Amino acid sequence: MQKKFKIKKGDTVKVIAGASLGQQGVILDVDYTKERVFIEGLSVVNKKHVKPQSDKANPDGGILDKDRSLHISNVVLIHNGEPTKVGRKISENGTLVRIAKKTGEEIVS
Repeated sequence: MQKKFKIKKGDTVKVIAGASLGQQGVILDVDYTKERVFIEGLSVVNKKHVKPQSDKANPDGGILDKDRSLHISNVVLIHNGEPTKVGRKISENGTLVRIAKKTGEEIVS
């Protein structure tokens, strides 16, 4: 069974711990098994040298930037420009929606 997270792909988040402390970015991908997120433009690892390969996506080879993931506990959701915790509740029409704990508003993404 897949674990349910309150942060998902496309959300704007702020990093609250680690080398990228205080920076903001958009989540590109969530790794549910390892509980990690990939954030656009943040935590780029040193260059990776790739040999030319005929059948791969990079036939010429070269030097690539490689994104590194952050643990999901090190990020917090940004809603209306403010960092906030996320809760879930059942809406009036019976669907489960995310809400911002700070304002009580529904998070639409």
